[in-house]
Amino acid sequence: MATNGFARIKAVDGKVHRSMWKDGMLKSLEAESTEGFDDRSWLDLVMRGGEEVHLTHAEPLDHHRVEWLLPVARPGKIICLGLNYAAHAAEGGNAAPEYPAFFFRGATSLIPHGAPLIRPRVSDKLDFEAELAVVIGRAGRHLTESNALDVVAGYTCFNDGTLRDYQRKASQWTIGKNFDGTGALGPWLVSARDLPAGAAGLRIESLLNGKVMQSDDTSNMIVTVQQALVLLSEVMTLEPGDIIAMGTPSGVGYARKPPVFMQEGDQIEISISGIGVLTNQIAREP
Repeated sequence: MATNGFARIKAVDGKVHRSMWKDGMLKSLEAESTEGFDDRSWLDLVMRGGEEVHLTHAEPLDHHRVEWLLPVARPGKIICLGLNYAAHAAEGGNAAPEYPAFFFRGATSLIPHGAPLIRPRVSDKLDFEAELAVVIGRAGRHLTESNALDVVAGYTCFNDGTLRDYQRKASQWTIGKNFDGTGALGPWLVSARDLPAGAAGLRIESLLNGKVMQSDDTSNMIVTVQQALVLLSEVMTLEPGDIIAMGTPSGVGYARKPPVFMQEGDQIEISISGIGVLTNQIAREP
């Protein structure tokens, strides 16, 4: 589990709290205003690793009774990498790309830890994808590998839930990756200062109903976090609140024999060592 996790939650008092998970306890740092919330100050705090946070008098919160929110209030650009683990590319019959397979997700596709992950009414082929997510805390353009990590606020877990039949309706993956409520993010942000450079060497797994489906190491990503940031910043300015999802290992449902897709009532967990566990149950779209 994470040493220091920076979370946004709604407590039983109805207020949204900036909070910190530390040593198995959730404590409120402050209640946020519902108007004019500033993600930049929140991400600045994450980038500093909470060095100015003193938890002695912080209000404890019952983490079983809170509503977890997205760790970034207003996500900016959500950019994902496809085929970024060689074994995953191979299981789908693909060669590792010479240039990363970048694609976008929209904010309406995201849900937080604990929220239902929605299987839409038009498809029963909802697949899981365990991914490391990078959250940008400082603007950057034309980055180099030596300074790229300077713009990273922290890391979290991501489930790039995908409707496989819709993904294959066109040569672009956008439609299959953007159904409402299919991309889970959280439960919190872990400061880049508290993890190895580029979040390398972390065990990443997905567990469906307690069974390990994917298991790999982030050191096996084809394109590293540094390299992804360099390539993206050639094209666009990376801004605070942007999210980069770093691709998934082998073991996804569609490549299994027979295929395994998430069904109503299933529980899916994305676990990354040093970061935490993102948990969601599957619900059907009303």
